[in-house]
Amino acid sequence: MRCPDEFVAFAGRLAEASGPVIRRYFRTPIGVEDKADSSPVTIADREAELAVRALIDRAYPDHGIIGEEHGVSRPGASHQWVIDPIDGTKAFITGKPMFGTLVALLRDGIPILGMIDQPVAQERWLGAAGHATTFNGAPASVRSCPELAKAVVNSSHPDMFRKPPAERFWRVASTSKLTLWGGDCYAYGLLAIGHIDLVIEFGLKLYDFAALVPIVRGAGGAMTDWQGKPLTGASQGDVIAAGDARTHREALDRLAA
Repeated sequence: MRCPDEFVAFAGRLAEASGPVIRRYFRTPIGVEDKADSSPVTIADREAELAVRALIDRAYPDHGIIGEEHGVSRPGASHQWVIDPIDGTKAFITGKPMFGTLVALLRDGIPILGMIDQPVAQERWLGAAGHATTFNGAPASVRSCPELAKAVVNSSHPDMFRKPPAERFWRVASTSKLTLWGGDCYAYGLLAIGHIDLVIEFGLKLYDFAALVPIVRGAGGAMTDWQGKPLTGASQGDVIAAGDARTHREALDRLAA
């Protein structure tokens, strides 16, 4: 199912709406609140999401919206936009530019479009079904990595892997060449342009991973759950992204129960 060109172009408009909001607040003394799950949120997160939602409501009033900060609109729609206004808020509030705005489009629960926009560095990844992924408008491509022993593995934080069955991650990390931490969505962008070989995460929300699937796949990589199944709106959020199918298979074997 090819994603229509108009949606790909529209994703760029959404980035242009959210980017100025985020840049205005970056490295400024803003307040930080803790949500119910203890994750931080700021006025930048909330205003950026509102800017994106307003554009979607005007352009596609029959489409649904799933946002991290402002909830769900029109949940029964066949097309649903999934928004994480600042994926990596902890980085944002500490002045680190290792975060991004994530926007995905689901059609009947399947991610058909994804965008990572880093508004400070002005870097943008766009991926869509039937389209090659681009990085700042140029083709993006993963790199070859024939085996896990040669792979650079990345994940957001080691605390993610302290409880069963997340300990399976360490079977992969202990065999890899190098394990790195941090980056949130930015790590998947680096995988899509050939600087990282594997990203493995546990317990993500839909707005954390939906946008990343078309980006990784459109750059020649693979992104599935830990059982090797396609990621959809119903997935649990235990994800693995790989630049090389061989490394993906080997890592899946080690993640298996």
